[in-house]
Amino acid sequence: MYKSIKEIMDTCENEGIPFWECVRREDCAEQAISPEENFNKMKKMYLAMRAADQSYDPGLLSQSGMSGTDGARIAAARQEGRLLCGDFIGRVMERAVKMGESNACMKRIVAAPTAGSCGVLPAVLLSLQERKGYDDDQMTEALYVAAGIGGVIASRAFLAGASGGCQAEIGSASSMAAGAVAYLNGGDISAIANAAALAMKNLLGLACDPVAGLVEVPCVKRNVIGAVNALTSADLACAGVESRIPVDEVFDAMRSIGRSLPENIRETGLGGLAGAPTGVSLRERLQQL
Repeated sequence: MYKSIKEIMDTCENEGIPFWECVRREDCAEQAISPEENFNKMKKMYLAMRAADQSYDPGLLSQSGMSGTDGARIAAARQEGRLLCGDFIGRVMERAVKMGESNACMKRIVAAPTAGSCGVLPAVLLSLQERKGYDDDQMTEALYVAAGIGGVIASRAFLAGASGGCQAEIGSASSMAAGAVAYLNGGDISAIANAAALAMKNLLGLACDPVAGLVEVPCVKRNVIGAVNALTSADLACAGVESRIPVDEVFDAMRSIGRSLPENIRETGLGGLAGAPTGVSLRERLQQL
């Protein structure tokens, strides 16, 4: 596994291969499988994201009753033209919530990179494919880009909210998605790196404070900000905007911040929103069930 984005970029430049192919080569070596088999496995991941989106149940509530049906509400508002963000961003928002709700309702999702952040990548990629008409192979290539970024984050920092707060989950997912979008939008390796950096920078310090210790409130709706942040970060990068702090240093900063976060806002369900009066009341109510 690559330890830095710079290492991936250097390999791409030295060997004249795209970002996604560089990541696939490394993964083939680690898994000892052929490039074709590896690509098919990654494509199955993308198709599983699509299947999860299509199987959303608009009437299903989680066991706690705190999650469910909001995806359908966003869909209705979008279809009626009531969203200020417009149809495309509305679809992204809708899918991000639907996927998070499906996770809370124990349906099949793809952890990307975690279950709590499972809505970011599919919301962005599925909506972009729908709008731009990319084929499934192109979307699979984009997923390799996201995976390469996620692998570096895992190596340099962490992906779990318990280790580094929600910046490690939604922040990482957003960074991964931003790089993937930059790739699909024709960005070069520098644009991919800058998109990933900008997305992570925007979410540094995000607490992990799940109400009642469940991956529902505020987790589900944070997928929306991660998805939209990925799109704006990719647009900035593809427009030529650079992150003044190199992407690997941004990931290192995330690690440092995560280690500095108090334990009560690292997935313990004690501080932050979980410790708010309503959060405490919800936890106590659920404990009595």
